[in-house]
Formats: sequence, C-alpha cells, structure tokens
Amino acid sequence: MSIQSSEPKYTEAQYSEVDQYQPRTRTGRISNYVDQRVGGTGMVREFGRKIFPDHWTFMFGEVALYSFLITVVSGAFLTFWFDPSMASTQYDGSYAPMQGVEMSMAYATALELSFDVRGGLFMRQLHHWGALMFVMAMAVHMLRVFFTGAFRKPRELNWVVGCALLVAGLGAGFTGYSLPDEVLSGNGLRIIDGMLKAIPMVGTYISFFLFGGEFPGDEVIPRLYSLHIFIVPAILLILIAVHLFMVVVHKHTQYPGPGRTERNVVGYPIGPVYAAKAGGFLFVVFGVLALLAGLFQINALWNYGPYDPSPVQAGTQPDWYIGWFDGVLRLMPGYIGDIPLEFVLPTPWGGNSVALPVLIPMIPITVLLLGLFVWPFLEAWITGDKKEHHVLDRPRNAPGRTAFGMAMMVWYFVMWGAASSDLMATHFSLSLNDVIIWLRVLFFLGPILAFVITKRICLALQRKDREIVLHGNEAGVIEMLPHGEFRERHNRVSDYQLFTLVAYESPEVTPARPNAKGKVSLLEKSRAGLNRVFFEDRVAPVSREEYLEALSHDHHESSAALPAGSAGAIESGRH
Repeated sequence: MSIQSSEPKYTEAQYSEVDQYQPRTRTGRISNYVDQRVGGTGMVREFGRKIFPDHWTFMFGEVALYSFLITVVSGAFLTFWFDPSMASTQYDGSYAPMQGVEMSMAYATALELSFDVRGGLFMRQLHHWGALMFVMAMAVHMLRVFFTGAFRKPRELNWVVGCALLVAGLGAGFTGYSLPDEVLSGNGLRIIDGMLKAIPMVGTYISFFLFGGEFPGDEVIPRLYSLHIFIVPAILLILIAVHLFMVVVHKHTQYPGPGRTERNVVGYPIGPVYAAKAGGFLFVVFGVLALLAGLFQINALWNYGPYDPSPVQAGTQPDWYIGWFDGVLRLMPGYIGDIPLEFVLPTPWGGNSVALPVLIPMIPITVLLLGLFVWPFLEAWITGDKKEHHVLDRPRNAPGRTAFGMAMMVWYFVMWGAASSDLMATHFSLSLNDVIIWLRVLFFLGPILAFVITKRICLALQRKDREIVLHGNEAGVIEMLPHGEFRERHNRVSDYQLFTLVAYESPEVTPARPNAKGKVSLLEKSRAGLNRVFFEDRVAPVSREEYLEALSHDHHESSAALPAGSAGAIESGRH
C-alpha cells in the first residue's frame, strides 16, 4: 500500500523555473551560486529569526567572544617571528642595553618583536590586552549569570561549559605569559614547579615530565608553546561552539517585565537588527583594545633580562587572573607557633617530604574552582527547585544566593590582593608582617561578614520595593489639607515598574523530609539547614489584595484609573 503525501506537488517545469533563476546583480549571482550548493537560505531564515533580548548586561559574553577573536588574530601574527626554542644565543638586536647578553632564542625573538619588527610591539601588547579582556569579560559574564540565576534548569550543563571555558582561558593566559623566558615569567614557572613538587609521591615525576629534567630544563618553553597555540585554543574553540549551540537550543534568558514569561522571548531578531548591533560592537571592542595597546605599556620584558633564578625582584606579580594562586601561597605560614608545617613522611624507599605550606593553599583554590562547576546542582538540591527558568532573578530577590556569591567574591579578592602584599607595604609604608596578618584575618572573617551584610542589604531593598509598590515614590511635595493636616504627596509607579517590583518568587523554608524508611538522614538534615540559611529571612512580594487595599486608603492622589491596569500587573507579575 502506498502512502500519499499531503504536501503540495510541483511540476517539473516549476522546478526547472527555480533552477533557471538568475539574479541581476553580481552579488546576487554569487549568493545564488553558493546558496544552491550549501542551502544557506534555510539556515539564514532559521537563525535570522532567532530573538535575543536587548539588555546591556548581555554584552559581556560578546566582549569575551570578540576579545578572543582579536587575541587569536594578533597571536597568529606573533607566531611568524617568535621562536620558542630554549637554545642559547647572544643578542645582537637594536636594544642596546641587551647587546652581547647570552639568552634563549625565545627571549631574543621576543625582543626582536618588540624593537625590530614593524608593528611588533603593538601586536604584542594587543595580544596581551586582548587576553586580559577575554578573561575579565568571561568572569564578569559568569557573575551576571550567577547573580541572576541564569544557570538554573535547563542551563546547568551550559554553565559547566562556561566554567570549563574560564579554566581553559586561565590555562591559555598562563602558558602565553610564560613563553618569553625572561625573569618575570621564569619566576612564575618556578612557583609552579614548587607547587608540583609539593604533591606527595608523584610531584617530582610530574615536574620532571613538564620541564624535561631538573628545573628549568630545556623543554618547557616549546611544550608550553604547543599548548598555547594548538591544544588550548582548540579546546576553547570547541567549548565556545558548544556554548553558543546550547544558547540557541535553550533560547535566551530575559529580565522580568510585562509580556515576558517562561514561554517566550521579548527582543530583536538576529537579522538584521541584532547582527548590525553586534557587528558594530565588535569594532568598538577592537577600538578599545587598540587604544590600550597603543597608549598603555604592558609587560615591558626588556626591563627584566633573561631568566636567572637569583634576581627575584619585589613588586613582581603575575597577571591578575593568576594572582590569587600566588596570593594564597603568601598567606600560608611555614610554622604555627613552634610547630613546623613541613615534615618527612616515612616510606619504604626512605621518606617523602610533605610541604603543607604549599599543599594547604591548594585547598581554597580547589574549593573555588570545583564549587563553580557544581553550584547549579548544589543550589537545586538545597532549594528543591526542579522547574525550568527562562526569566532571570533580580539579585536582591535571591538574597541567599547573592550573599553567598558576594562571600566567595570577597574570599577570592583577599587571596588576589595578597599577591600584592609587598606593594601594599612599600607604597603605604606599612609593615609587611602586619599586612599579611590582616589579610589572614580577612581570609576567614571577610566571607562571613560579606554574607551577613549582603543578605541584610538584599532584604532591606526588598522591603523598600514593597514600600514603593504600596505607597509609591516620594514626590517631594508637602501639601496641607482643608482641616489643617500636612502630608507628603506620593506618585504611583508605572505598570511596567510595578511588574518588575512584584515579579519574583519568595520560597518558604523546606523542612527535612524522611526517606522511604521514615528516617531523616544526615545528608537531608544538612540540606534542610542550608535551606533555612537561604530562606529563613524572606520578604514576600506584594499580593493583589494588599495592593488593592493600599489603593483604597490612598488619599495622596486620584487613583480612580489605577486599579484596573496596576492590579492586573500585580496579578500577572505573580504568575
């Protein structure tokens, strides 16, 4: 039995008519030629109609993408002259203070790029500024995603991809930072070598594998170069493609507002509106990076000289995104009282040194990085929230999450600031020991204070929102009533503002639940405790009944026309 399709049929003549179509312009003929062979029309039609919300905070992801592209292009330029060899040579370039100095080919060609290649210094600095902007834009983009709850179902895996992108960006930055083989990057590699060797049992083997022998060896720069220009960029490109694909699949998140629900997206289509804006923004990002590269000097490697382990200078720090690795090492003492934190672990082959002053600082680093990856699943477990979310939270309306995020940011910034402890001491004429002691205090108390203060601020802002919804904004006008009473006039907010102020959920505390055997496990008790920390202090949004009651007692202005639209905004905002 044959099955007939209900789709319209076309005659052979009609197919031939389509095949024989020829545009009049040259551009049209080229486009038609390509389209007939790759089917571009369908793809353009599908993706060109994709809707994106229009909000300035969504631009951070684009800044990261454009910075990455600029970094790749400028890095490709540098590869034509840079030689990653650690073979020894005598410098004979145009920088007079270094002439006749023995150095590696890597450092010599880095100097050549800076002084002898036309545009080389500009491209070096563009590459460096682009890398810094790439990591910074990723970090700010992830903070926006975190504080607005954009990582919730169904975007948990895309958040994990974003975390992997951030870690790969850190790896790309570090491997590139270490390539010139001058004093500054050499000291950074020495710190990494020490951290690797501190790993019990296998640390020395890992160090020997990386450096091709005892530090510094003669293999580390070529190996880092391969990582920097081949492996890490390939990982980044794959992750970016997966990230963008998942953004298209899940549709874009949007901020709360009238007409915006969990089932739609309010914004502009990619073509032509969003494509034109994005293309213009690409040139804005390139212009800013070009200005930074042309006007602000960065990584003046000719001031340091070729790598030598003896001239360790004060005031040397890695790039900001790696600084917290250095800072947490500076915070760790070598002794607690008279008890040394380094000891030898007895082994059948004679003993293995355990350097706790290096191993213990790896714990907060691991906690922060691992916490980024597992947070969406951890929050869903704490809150019990299994629903899909496409409308974002205002940070104040999720005080538990916002407070925890600020606590982790303070923790990070204390470690990051500790990398400049010597500069704090020298620039402000302070004792280096006192600076370290205060930073150690902040390491433990800072996150706690940040959590408490941030949560109080969020709750206060929520109460302020309730006040504005119920009574309006102060108009700054004092009026006297006929019977002699003085009072201040208030202006009611618009329906749009009203919707934004009430469109959020305020979950109540979820107590511990028994399992199938009727017992409350320790894990469930822990979840209930964390749930209480998140939701015990809460401010419920204004209900429709509360708002109508406030309107009925509103004598500050005529409200005859307000209840219909405004109460409807309250009702739709709550749902």
